[in-house]
Amino acid sequence: MLRLFALALLITASLAGIEIVDRPIPFGATRVDLTKAYIRQHYDIAPAEIAITPRIILVHATGIDSLEESLARFIPETLPGNRPDIKNGGAVNVSAHFMVDSDGTIYRLMRETDMARHVIGLNYSSIGIENVGGAHGYGNLTDAQLEANRQLVAYLTGKYPTITHLIGHYEYRRMEQTPLWLERDPGYRTTKSDPGETFMAQLRRSFPELEGAPCGAADDR
Repeated sequence: MLRLFALALLITASLAGIEIVDRPIPFGATRVDLTKAYIRQHYDIAPAEIAITPRIILVHATGIDSLEESLARFIPETLPGNRPDIKNGGAVNVSAHFMVDSDGTIYRLMRETDMARHVIGLNYSSIGIENVGGAHGYGNLTDAQLEANRQLVAYLTGKYPTITHLIGHYEYRRMEQTPLWLERDPGYRTTKSDPGETFMAQLRRSFPELEGAPCGAADDR
């Protein structure tokens, strides 16, 4: 069944004119159960499953210049002990739906409509795209990554007409006053600057129909 699902995703991506390499991270019963617990804790929802309706594409950078090291952060199903900044937020490890390498290769890490833990407040409606890089600042994200992100955003918005927003991780707190924000703990916030304002400005030029984060709302910088 998993092989047939992967084949269906490959066919869908091919028809959309985009090449996506499936490289799934472990997402077994433990991760599913911990994801449900996260949803209950943070969003006060008792889910029967972890499916989401995508409304936001949220773009990240890993802060690591190696694909394999970036992927390794997502492999454990439970949160490692080196994340004291978010350890009180739940035991499920961080993840993302896609990762884009510096050469522009797009990797799909998990089902597009399963919830990933990649951003505070917005996980239940967002698809996360990680870009490899940024160990010494996000100015080293490549032109190949920018083009791959354009292709991926076009693919996702074509597949999911429910998507209305395209934002960078550094903008997530500006969404607090919108109906898409679900976080119930007012003390659970982190400071983010990825993937950088320049990268997002360049990406947004191709998608004027998508909303960004509201101006003048909460900002963590």
